[in-house]
Amino acid sequence: MLDIRKVSIIADYFVICTGTSDRHVKAIAKEIDEKLGDAGVDPINTEGMDAGEWVLMDYGTVLVHIFDKKTRDYYRLEQLWSGAQPVLVVQ
Repeated sequence: MLDIRKVSIIADYFVICTGTSDRHVKAIAKEIDEKLGDAGVDPINTEGMDAGEWVLMDYGTVLVHIFDKKTRDYYRLEQLWSGAQPVLVVQ
């Protein structure tokens, strides 16, 4: 999770994670949607569910990026947003 408030106005945080397959990426996205929906939080928009390579879930101040490994390695968001402050890193 990156705190991007000091380097961007598009959101406050990026949550970035990796699934092991397109099915896993979709399952992670569905679980996030379900849990946040149960808490009364719905995404403004969700993109990429059909392909399952990169799902982007827009919650306004929080953008959730769920990648397969190949796509995450290609886009390297942590490097692209290297000026952002890491808040939480889970390996």
